[in-house]
Amino acid sequence: MSATRAADAADFRGPLDISRAATVVLDGRDTVVGWSPAATALLGYSPREAVGRPLSAFLAPLPADGPLPAASNHPATPGAPAASGPPARPGPGPPPTGHEIRLARHRDGHELLVVTTLCPLAGARDGGGAGGGAPGRVLVAAELGELRQWESRLALLQGLATQSPVGLAIYDTDLRLTWSNTAYEREIGKPLAEYLGMRADELYSGGRFVTPGYPSTLEAVMHHVIDTGEPILDLHFQGTPPSDPGTEHLWSCSYYRLEDSHGHVFGVCEDAFDISDRQRAQQRLALLVEVGRRIGTVLDVVTTAEEIAEVTVPEFAAAVRVDIARVTVMSGELPATGGPAAMDLLRVGEHSVDPAAADAAEPLYPGAPGSPADRYPPVAYPPGSPQDRSLASGGLVLDDNVLVVPLRVGGSVLGLVTFVRSPRPRVSGRPLAHGPATTFDNGEVALADELAARAAVCIDNARRFTRERSASLALQRQLLPHHVPPQSAVDIAYRYLPSDDVTGVGGDWFDVIPLSGTRVGLVVGDVVGHGLQAAATMGRLRTSVRAFAQLDMAPDELLTRLDDLVGQPGVPQGPPSDAYDELTTGATCLYTVYDPVSRRCVMARAGHLPPAVVHPDGRVTFPDLPAGPPLGLGGLPFESLEIELPVGSLLALFTDGLVEARDHDIDQGLDALGRVLGTPAASLDELCDRAVSALMPDATTADDTALLLARTRQLDEGQVAEWELPAEAVTVGRARELATGRLTAWGLEELSFATELVVSELVTNAVRYGGGPLRLRLIRDRTLLCEVADTGHTSPHLRHSAEDDEGGRGLFIVAQLVQRWGTRYTPAGKTIWTEQAFPPAEFD
Repeated sequence: MSATRAADAADFRGPLDISRAATVVLDGRDTVVGWSPAATALLGYSPREAVGRPLSAFLAPLPADGPLPAASNHPATPGAPAASGPPARPGPGPPPTGHEIRLARHRDGHELLVVTTLCPLAGARDGGGAGGGAPGRVLVAAELGELRQWESRLALLQGLATQSPVGLAIYDTDLRLTWSNTAYEREIGKPLAEYLGMRADELYSGGRFVTPGYPSTLEAVMHHVIDTGEPILDLHFQGTPPSDPGTEHLWSCSYYRLEDSHGHVFGVCEDAFDISDRQRAQQRLALLVEVGRRIGTVLDVVTTAEEIAEVTVPEFAAAVRVDIARVTVMSGELPATGGPAAMDLLRVGEHSVDPAAADAAEPLYPGAPGSPADRYPPVAYPPGSPQDRSLASGGLVLDDNVLVVPLRVGGSVLGLVTFVRSPRPRVSGRPLAHGPATTFDNGEVALADELAARAAVCIDNARRFTRERSASLALQRQLLPHHVPPQSAVDIAYRYLPSDDVTGVGGDWFDVIPLSGTRVGLVVGDVVGHGLQAAATMGRLRTSVRAFAQLDMAPDELLTRLDDLVGQPGVPQGPPSDAYDELTTGATCLYTVYDPVSRRCVMARAGHLPPAVVHPDGRVTFPDLPAGPPLGLGGLPFESLEIELPVGSLLALFTDGLVEARDHDIDQGLDALGRVLGTPAASLDELCDRAVSALMPDATTADDTALLLARTRQLDEGQVAEWELPAEAVTVGRARELATGRLTAWGLEELSFATELVVSELVTNAVRYGGGPLRLRLIRDRTLLCEVADTGHTSPHLRHSAEDDEGGRGLFIVAQLVQRWGTRYTPAGKTIWTEQAFPPAEFD
């Protein structure tokens, strides 16, 4: 039977009610003198068959023991209740008051259990005589199962009225309370008699429905149910019950119209179940999910601390403050252990929506001496404060409306999170605690501990990244040029923009390398990857390029040597020191050498972008320089390109971070760079700024960016003297005369003696070990340069001669007279060069 049919068939008179039960009229000797139609329906006997017979013919006492009759084995008389199985033996305890359980015999032979009760008739007398006595008593009978079913319904109603946790209330059509159960009384906090007849909005003043799409007030909802007859289920009502003033609760409510048997509407029933605990659990779970989603979005300690404060206000606290150890914020290091005295804290995160809560907590945060304008002001806590006790114990501390939770990672405490509740009752619409909103219950303390644990992991990740990034930046700063000394060959300007990517540090680099003969080497490179590993690889490559360049290698030969170096398998150094270590997968490089005497520029590249050449008339070209493979692939040759640059030409070397972006391809970037470089500018620095502004308007990039500009110069003819000489013995004297004569013309007579010895030794070696023709060149630049070139490829070497050796001392003497000396090789032979400092008067 469905619930609807059961409700329609409900009869609260009971099966032993005289109006519906089987009734038998007995005389003084228990002889049947009356038999009702209900008795016929129950036992199958007609009145004619039953009247005059003793009651014992139909009913017998219940057996004391032994099996009960299997009444279901016999067919039922039409109209009688069908048996559903063997009758159950009555349970423990006596039968209902005034009732007796007996065994009845049906006319068709089967037996059934019935409940009977005897009612004496007023003024009845024993009639005497068989079958002719006067009525004396009335026996009322019903099936035991029917009675038990009726009693279970009564027990159900009793349970709903007295034991159910669901609050039940009946309101009449004027919405005045006419009845409520015990649970409802507990919500109101007083007996039913004291609030009987009150209206719904009087009992829960200020409450409202928060389920979208429905009326917000109790009266509106009840009137809707009464008027339409449509039940409304699971509406969420939020309000403050009289039994718990100052704290909001949340109920799941349902409403349905009440009608009598004739369809007359007499009121509305409300059932309400307090789901505040469930709602709090859902909110706490939702808060944890939100914390996981919003905290740790970037690897930055300060940002993570700010996220903690923002995500927990106002859902969990009225004010939140996050204090982190100074060394953790600044350098990513773990703070020292040793209790509160060893902790130097900075306030890096703070959020509050309740001024009263902030004011209440302020005495706990006196602050340490320091400027209020500091971005992260230092904080200190007085002895005995909740924060001081938390630092001392390493555990959380709950003090009235303040909850302090340490940010623990392993055995270290990175800082503190302080949650503050409002000092006055809070009506926020988001109940999170039983009782006053100023306190934290056990569930909320556990939630705060879990929040802090998750936040501590995120802060520790950010701390580790900060430590690596600080180390990478320090390494990068040490490896990149801090100052480029003035060059005779070119005027220099440069810009370097580090990456703003999450890894922070990349492998882009540049360098300006002075070379012999007033030449200059210009180099830019890009190591694939980010982080400490990329910075270290960049430094290794830069050092190698500088070392190879000092050997006066041609650009293609230098890149070949560099490629061999990168391609060599590394020696294992043990496991990575940090989870953020990355592997370098390759590098690119562009190397150019410019000679201000010949105005020739030789360049080669390894997978790098070609340089931009801006001619004095503003025309911009990108030389058709063979690309070459990236460094580290090995086996493929590099090719050089030699071009002549007019005086005042601009040479631009750059990495792909300058011209490559997500919103345009690299060709568009090159075109934009060309337009900027072709525009006249007051200085190279101004041109650098224009290029960066035009190609990187927001000054941010996902990759490092290096830009190196060099405007070419040419040495004046009066600064260079060059002669071609035969490879003969007499040439030594001639070379000395030419050199001293030019020094006299330059006013450098003080250098004549040393220069004669240098020229004599170098020319003598060229005649003896090299081949002709010879070239002698003097250059008056920032130093005095002396060069002797021959067609040989054998480099001279210093050696210490014995006392009886007749030679071998010349080059040793030369090395004592000059600042530097060296050898560079050309396709036609080699050149031995020296540098001498000018006399002090030369600098006046």
